[in-house]
Amino acid sequence: MKNRLREERVARGLSQGELAERMEVSRQTINAVEADKYDPSLPLAYKLAAFFDIQVEALFYNPFKQVDKIE
Repeated sequence: MKNRLREERVARGLSQGELAERMEVSRQTINAVEADKYDPSLPLAYKLAAFFDIQVEALFYNPFKQVDKIE
């Protein structure tokens, strides 16, 4: 799942390890999410969004959301 996790983390000057510690997950989990190799659980996605004080939809892109509506 495409996301902005790396951008948000770097903007706040956090390492992957620091963010992982705050989220109570491994650094490898943060790395895998940032690399789009692992989709976080719903609780982790919401926890990350709350940590960065943004909506979950602003952090993770919905691959099923229709961009252009056909009328």
